[in-house]
Amino acid sequence: MHASTPLTRRAALGLTAAVLPLAAAAPARAATVVGGARLARSGVQGTGLPKKLTAAAWLVADHGSGKVLASYNAHRRLAPASTLKMLFADTVLGKFERTERYKVTDADLADVPAGSSLVGIKPGITYTVEQLWQGVFLRSGNDAVHVLSRMNGGLARTVAEMQARAEELRALDTHVVSPDGFDHKGQLSSAYDLTLFAHHGLRNADFREYCATKTADFPAGGKKTFQIQNTDRLLSGAWGVKTYPGLIGVKNGYTSHAGNTFTGAATRGGRTLLVTVMHPRSGYNAVYEETAALLDWGFEKGDQAQPVGALAEPAGAGGAKASRGRATARAAAGAPAATSGGASSWRLPAGAGATVALLAGGAWALRRRRSADARGHEGAGGDEG
Repeated sequence: MHASTPLTRRAALGLTAAVLPLAAAAPARAATVVGGARLARSGVQGTGLPKKLTAAAWLVADHGSGKVLASYNAHRRLAPASTLKMLFADTVLGKFERTERYKVTDADLADVPAGSSLVGIKPGITYTVEQLWQGVFLRSGNDAVHVLSRMNGGLARTVAEMQARAEELRALDTHVVSPDGFDHKGQLSSAYDLTLFAHHGLRNADFREYCATKTADFPAGGKKTFQIQNTDRLLSGAWGVKTYPGLIGVKNGYTSHAGNTFTGAATRGGRTLLVTVMHPRSGYNAVYEETAALLDWGFEKGDQAQPVGALAEPAGAGGAKASRGRATARAAAGAPAATSGGASSWRLPAGAGATVALLAGGAWALRRRRSADARGHEGAGGDEG
């Protein structure tokens, strides 16, 4: 779907729950950069980095301390593809017991975008929550995401809660349109934000277990099962990619529009590092190769590196609850729909001026400054996974 094409009903479902548009940004002079001023600079931040990096943006951080060790275009807003599923998991994972069972209906799968990556969920089959999450993490199954979203109250509610969670985590480059990460106009994130999602997601034992799982047996109906494999090539060693020693996840993604994105985490010598790589220009395995090179740098030189920023801690509990409440209310009431020409028509809810100040402060200005980047990365692509 190109910018001039009317939005599909699936995109509109996500947009009805989205938060305020980028056009509502505050003046640039009010901007504050989440994570530190250096992360807003162009060019490589850090020294002694690998030379052959082609990604449009990348970031290396220490999971334990939260220090950003090096970065390139950390806050550049790009299409995230399935790496956005980390935010989906961080938002929804704790809502259901692993052993809970759910019988899938046709309606649960009605809005799965054509061309999606699928784990192979079928109507009429009953799945455990654990199996659904295996479908999300291992096969990047958009069908599994949509079933869990329906269990969570629907796509619009889930999108609203994901946006609220992003704001709570201070991931202010992120604009959620669909819970699965599929290409929709305006669905954006950044290397900084994706690293934040991994940083907080890995604190959850279930999240950590699922993203590290290499294979699982998946229901095929009756007593039959089939095996699913993790599409993370640094974990599986598939397609000519060497497994990375100590890798513990977390999520890869691809669409024909977004290209390849990946956030990986590895542990060595008691240290856990996080690396996000977005949109490398070279071959299909480049996202893994560049992630491995940055992990190597971090383990070899990162402990002596002068930090260039920090991963933000979540907003206070009060602000988080208020943010979630507002987003859920917007989803329940229905936000403004898209116009027939494909451009979204937004209205500012009563009292929302104070909400913007509370949730984002000057960071909205940073988002406006990057809107030129966003225009080059809004559209539709092909297979998502």
